[in-house]
Amino acid sequence: MPSTPNQPEPTAPQPSNDVAPSDATELTLKDVGEDGVLEQIFSVLQAQSAHPPAQPPADPETHPTSASNPVAGPGDLIVGPGDDAAVSHTPGNLVSSVDILTEGADFLPEWFDPYRLGVKAAAQNLADICSMGANPHGLLFALAAPDGTPVNTVRLLAQGLSDEAARGGATVIGGDLSSSACLTSTVTALGFIDRDLVPVTRSAAKPGHDVFLAGTVGWAAAGLALLFAGVRLGDDPHLDPFIEVQLAPRPDYESVQNLATWASAGIDASDGLAGDLGRVARASGVRIRLDETAIDRLAEPLLPAAEHLGTPEAAREWVLGGGEDHGFLVCAPAGSAPVGWTRIGACEEGQPDVLVGDHSAADSAYKHF
Repeated sequence: MPSTPNQPEPTAPQPSNDVAPSDATELTLKDVGEDGVLEQIFSVLQAQSAHPPAQPPADPETHPTSASNPVAGPGDLIVGPGDDAAVSHTPGNLVSSVDILTEGADFLPEWFDPYRLGVKAAAQNLADICSMGANPHGLLFALAAPDGTPVNTVRLLAQGLSDEAARGGATVIGGDLSSSACLTSTVTALGFIDRDLVPVTRSAAKPGHDVFLAGTVGWAAAGLALLFAGVRLGDDPHLDPFIEVQLAPRPDYESVQNLATWASAGIDASDGLAGDLGRVARASGVRIRLDETAIDRLAEPLLPAAEHLGTPEAAREWVLGGGEDHGFLVCAPAGSAPVGWTRIGACEEGQPDVLVGDHSAADSAYKHF
């Protein structure tokens, strides 16, 4: 079993040249109107469909509802964007999730990057679907923005969403557009799970199960702290990876293929180890004890960011309380995790809590309100 989690890629994907804007750079939403904006968005989505990721066939005879077929292919989309509703085929039980990104609460204009925001909007939703042991299928994208927003901003946001959806094996199948005082992106993700499989929920952890991590924790929190301190992408190549994970997290979708065949309980790592595993502990009625050595290993790569800010102790705090990496946390029988997962603790009998050694980590949990 690896001693450290998979590390994020050093750079986020960039907008592809074949969907580069033409004269939309200076035009605003008010200039072109709703139909004009939709035309720009549709052109991005059509570019993706012209270069779809490799997928299994959609024919039920050759597309069995099995975990060996990781995603729904473009052929499963019967009616896509442009009509009153999308129509698609999902070969299994429907799984759905929704998340919101709001200017001022989830990102600030000082570091707003529309392409990366699109990546993040897709990633946080796809991670929720995958953490249930389900296969991503489609995304519904609703955007509210001021009428002075450049059309190219919307186009780049849609492209980031579309690119990350494709990376996760999904398709943007529809959405909505409205005006607002601030930019708000809402994405609903749809997925499916084999009807013969049990979804991976938060409530099935058992005493004696190990706790495993795929991906990272604390990197996005480090990136957020750097952004608040005025550090920007390109200022220091040693700090760029942390900011990238905050602006455009890229979950390890491959690690959760077939998750429902071996994991008992799980959750998307969006609110830090203490917060997310605390939810699992309460839902399952178990106490989770994290390995202090594992926590130290997770904190070590964050030291360059913490030391840059003059707070070396923050590295451990980011691991326990920082969110938005969108890695995956699961509880499963000891030794059952595939290669690529890292054991970080174990479940035991006792009052629901998350312990690091013998100390509760409850105060480290991230709270939205």
